[in-house]
Amino acid sequence: MPIPPFELERYFARYEFSARYLLSSSDCEAMAMQDLLDMADDSTRSLWEDLKLGYTESAGHPLLRQAISGTYPGLHSDDTLVVTPEEGIFLAMHALLKPGDHVVATFPGYQSLYEIPRTIGCRMDFWKPAEGHEWQFELDRLEALLQPDTRLVVVNFPHNPTGALLPPDTFRSLVDLLRHRGIYLFSDEMYRHLEIEPGAILPAACEAYEKAVTLSGLSKAYGLPGLRIGWLASRDREFLARTARLKDYTTICNSAPSEVLGIIALANRQTIINRQQVRIRANLDVLETFMAAHGTIFRWRRPAGGSIGFPGFLRPEGAEAFCERLVEQAGIMLLPSTPFQYGDKHVRIGFGRDNLPEVLQRLSDYLAGLSGYISGPGGTGFGFPLEGGCSNHEKQ
Repeated sequence: MPIPPFELERYFARYEFSARYLLSSSDCEAMAMQDLLDMADDSTRSLWEDLKLGYTESAGHPLLRQAISGTYPGLHSDDTLVVTPEEGIFLAMHALLKPGDHVVATFPGYQSLYEIPRTIGCRMDFWKPAEGHEWQFELDRLEALLQPDTRLVVVNFPHNPTGALLPPDTFRSLVDLLRHRGIYLFSDEMYRHLEIEPGAILPAACEAYEKAVTLSGLSKAYGLPGLRIGWLASRDREFLARTARLKDYTTICNSAPSEVLGIIALANRQTIINRQQVRIRANLDVLETFMAAHGTIFRWRRPAGGSIGFPGFLRPEGAEAFCERLVEQAGIMLLPSTPFQYGDKHVRIGFGRDNLPEVLQRLSDYLAGLSGYISGPGGTGFGFPLEGGCSNHEKQ
């Protein structure tokens, strides 16, 4: 079956490098390469300065795989495969699934997490959250979807686009449920380490369950999407071997400079992640002030993790028409829910960038000029200095 267009990526392709202000980016503020190089110790500095731009090991640089496995207690470097994050989804689904398999996936979601199984020929069901309960994914809803031949459950926590996060006891019950039935778990953990409340981080699926596959990478919490470095981690080495064989038909191997920069990033991961956590928590306070001021337009649900939220959009023209008008008239890109195939009554807002206060102020000014607009109790102004610039983007 042909793969349908990736609606979210096609939407971003229209605006992400032309709109002056991006308000829907899912990644955090990107690091400058020099700032990352300044973190290198003598050993990794030598790796960088002596680097030759030849082919690299298909599975990933041994030091990079060692650094990745070091983030997962109990895993060995042989339990990892370095990939481009989106590639990891594509390869893993083809390694795990065949036509006719039954798959359950969280929804709404990043389209490839369910579109690739569907194009393989799998039967799909969707685990949907309850918006009225802070976007909670309730385990009994998932259990009701499972069938005797369910092959795979696909989850994404912290969740894109809602920012939902499972409570620890629910996550443990999820693993127990799948283990009892022998069902594989594919866990997109690209937003892990961006939990809003300190200490709310869940165990990685690959640590918790022997038939789990974790997808992660440097794009979101590390602010390094331009490196295109991600990984699959699993204790199922036969799965990883099948995936590695499929990689021979995609990228074959990884970018040599990106691998070395990835080694430096992982060696300094706590410093990098701490900075991003400080940024998103401060920005979330700003965003909540904005939402309180514009409660007649947005229905806000506070995210539990990640750098994105998914408020309801309350104006009658619908989210897509509003977002089109907003980018054309104010140069602000805001993502409607339609590319998520989730109706026309939500928008996704990203709050991982330094210029968020400026963009929210400009959006507030635009909203104040709308016909029939009535502000909430917080008024329309923020008083933030209008400085900073535009940055992007969405991809895994």
